[in-house]
Amino acid sequence: MTRAAGARFESDVPARLDRLPWSRWHTRVVVALGITWMLDGLEVTLVGAIGPVLMEPATLHLSAGQVGGAGTAYLAGAVTGALVFGRLTDLYGRKRLFLITLAVYLLATLASGLAWNFFSFAVFRFVCGAGIGGEASAVNSAVDELIPARQRGRVDLGVNSTYWLGTVVGAVLALVLLDARILPTAYGWRCVFVVGAGLGLSVLLMRRHLPESPRWLLLHGRDDEAQAITTAIEAEVAADLAAAPAHRRGTLPPAGPPVTLQAKGRVSFASIARVLLVDHRRRTILGLSLMSAQAFTYNGVFFTYSLVLARFYGVPSGRIGLYLIPFALGNLLGPWILGPLFDRVGRRPMITLTYALSGVLIAITGVGLARSWFDATTQTLMWSAVFFVASSAASAAYLTVSELFPVELRGMAIALFYAAGTAIGGLSAPALFGWLLDTGSRADLAIGYFVGAALMIGGGAVAAVLGVAAEGRSLEAINPS
Repeated sequence: MTRAAGARFESDVPARLDRLPWSRWHTRVVVALGITWMLDGLEVTLVGAIGPVLMEPATLHLSAGQVGGAGTAYLAGAVTGALVFGRLTDLYGRKRLFLITLAVYLLATLASGLAWNFFSFAVFRFVCGAGIGGEASAVNSAVDELIPARQRGRVDLGVNSTYWLGTVVGAVLALVLLDARILPTAYGWRCVFVVGAGLGLSVLLMRRHLPESPRWLLLHGRDDEAQAITTAIEAEVAADLAAAPAHRRGTLPPAGPPVTLQAKGRVSFASIARVLLVDHRRRTILGLSLMSAQAFTYNGVFFTYSLVLARFYGVPSGRIGLYLIPFALGNLLGPWILGPLFDRVGRRPMITLTYALSGVLIAITGVGLARSWFDATTQTLMWSAVFFVASSAASAAYLTVSELFPVELRGMAIALFYAAGTAIGGLSAPALFGWLLDTGSRADLAIGYFVGAALMIGGGAVAAVLGVAAEGRSLEAINPS
């Protein structure tokens, strides 16, 4: 049955999805989709690690400003891709788009390894960013719509934190492939991108077996398809329960009551604007504040950290990866350890705490840099501690904008907030930090850190006032039709 746009109907599909116990099926979804952020982390880390290498005459011979500019090109592509593909994922489905965006990433990252000057490198980084930006919308939408409500917070934070698993992989690859004893400098940095493309291809094959989101199908009037997919998911989860060890064996718990929904069909830009600027203005301010703060802080600090290590601490380019690994591990472990608290303690208190505490710790780190308190090792350990907290805050920003807006415009909402946050906070940060680095002054660079600290504390203050208690609630309860 296909329902006409505007038709109201009852469905038990959301309740059936939310009642499911965790199973191997959910794990496959998280792995196949969550690896998006691993690819993003891999990309950013590799470009950050090879930044000093790209400044050498034997490679592309870039300036520090051009290295920062390549980071800006990647982010500009991410903004463009998020907006274009975010709209398309709402119109044509989550599955179709998360296959297309991954293919765009795969081809563009391979092309990055073939760049011959700054312009070609920046163009390829732009297209690669477009693929990853599109992934943000399609993947975050699909994850939220497939994961049970009681576990949505920790899963979202855990999925977004896999960015840092990609960072670890990228750092290790950089150590090997940028070692002149293994590969000539002129070729090692190119091989780095070939590996990223190979990983993207393997993920593309995994995703072919994932289903379309039943919630997206319902909102587009395709009730029979949604029912069929939900029944297939239930059968697989029930089979897992039946085959589990005796102490975990059981049957599916009863589903909650059906909910009343409305088939939306194609949602106009005017409707999207009304939802964001009128119906949910407070949520819009909250999402924009959180996304802008974390985008500036992360892109400013991480895109230029390899240059900081090289310039202020004399770390050779071939060993920079060693310092990125503990930095990444702090970011990876934070959401895994703190993530359950976002479901148990609640969204508002945890988002407020992680943003405010991150800001304070970043400010302390900026003072320490300006006053030469650290060497390369202690500076890295300090950042690891800072971003153990800040990683949970940043992941919570994506969780906020993906769960607080209706299914029919979820992809576009994620895209708009990602784009606006990146444009306001992210695009300016690499260029600003690159310029501050070019001054050669620790005190000047610390100014950038203080700006990031102020934005994070401000984001925490906004969350304290405007935060929504979304923990444990279905997407339909948060956004009734």
